[in-house]
Amino acid sequence: MTSEFDLGRLLAERGAERYELHTKYLNHQLPRMLHTIGFDKVYDRAEGAHFWDADGEDHLDMLAGFGVMGLGRHHPVVRKALHDVLDAQLADLTRFDCQPLPGLLAERLLTHSPHLDRVFFGNSGTEAVETALKFARFVTGRPRVLYCDHAFHGLTTGSLSVNGESGFRDGFAPLLPDTAVPLGDLDALARELKKGDVAALIVEPIQGKGVHEAPPGYLRAAQELLHKHKALLIADEVQTGLGRTGDFYAYQHEEGVEPDLVCVAKALSGGYVPVGATLGKDWIFKRVYSSMDRVLVHSASFGSNAQAMAAGLAVLSVMENEQIVANARATGEQLRSRLAALVGKYELLADVRGRGLMIGIEFGRPDSLKLRGRWTMLQAARKGLFAQMVVVPLLRRHRILTQVSGDHLEVIKLIPPLIIGEREVDRFVDAFTEVMDDAHSGGGLMWDFGKTLIKQAVANR
Repeated sequence: MTSEFDLGRLLAERGAERYELHTKYLNHQLPRMLHTIGFDKVYDRAEGAHFWDADGEDHLDMLAGFGVMGLGRHHPVVRKALHDVLDAQLADLTRFDCQPLPGLLAERLLTHSPHLDRVFFGNSGTEAVETALKFARFVTGRPRVLYCDHAFHGLTTGSLSVNGESGFRDGFAPLLPDTAVPLGDLDALARELKKGDVAALIVEPIQGKGVHEAPPGYLRAAQELLHKHKALLIADEVQTGLGRTGDFYAYQHEEGVEPDLVCVAKALSGGYVPVGATLGKDWIFKRVYSSMDRVLVHSASFGSNAQAMAAGLAVLSVMENEQIVANARATGEQLRSRLAALVGKYELLADVRGRGLMIGIEFGRPDSLKLRGRWTMLQAARKGLFAQMVVVPLLRRHRILTQVSGDHLEVIKLIPPLIIGEREVDRFVDAFTEVMDDAHSGGGLMWDFGKTLIKQAVANR
């Protein structure tokens, strides 16, 4: 008996119910939030750095699915690789053999970090972090992991323990015995290491929350301190890795930095199949997997599945053949420099920072009396509302999707697909300039929307 399932027909019949279904069966606050800010759109299709809504209007993606869509949506090379692996009908996940694709992907991935030797494949960025924490604690025999203020490393219990935002941690204690140190503060790091119970420091070379970069020389000096105290350096490259910052890994911007463990995910998936990878030194893996009795001491049911491995191999091939890292570096510099040139023009624009195609746009208190009064009103209701006031017209008026870079932050983060070029840069800068002109005019729809956000913020208190 043949089972019939028609995905196209199902979507045609039920696709219009998307927001109602989510409200009833999933996270009911997401549709509520999208309705409030006017992001409750219906998108029909996507390609590259663009997607189209139900009215056929083109939208520019400056978010890349929180960094997952590094190659944009539906890259033909990745699509073909997935069709090929499905058509091959491989004997996948038997659990008692060694398929070739995981080894081939590990080999290719390690060519970009020659000081590392082995890879564990999981299913997500947070799982890659969990693996690194677990390995570091085991091989050092120490319980405590240090992390940086405002860090984000994931939301499962272990990675949540090294999350620098209290809003994510509140209500989920007890967590692991971990301690925050300020990003760039070597003295604070040294004080914690002297206590003798630190297994590792985990750090984002550029923090996703606020887009703050580690100060020059910090990673190398931290590495030396950690090794002096027999602790490890873990680089979280889940968002910054695979070309995002104009280097294959963000830590490679600083000479002499060789982390003991590196976590990657997001863009490695090609936007299709969830995958995470923890890269590490040979001695770490050999100590964790020290005997045949410990062969499954750390594993993942769907880790190393053929579809994820094929997608990863295709992604790396595209990155090398299409010079994706070089494009991220050049296009990112063009975008950042053009936005930075606006800082002196707009008093509400405080800073533009970042590297490659990971850019933070920060807003700050204006000098003029009229704007300062409105800014103060927004800040009193909830910090971060002005940045949201910018994000909304960028989507509603200019069809450009962006994000606020964290709760209570007046920062917009740009992490577009790494394939964008001058045309997309022009479109974003022109739109952003128009939104800034409106914000500084002292009136208009933007400030009217601000009043709506204030009412919502007060109601949620």
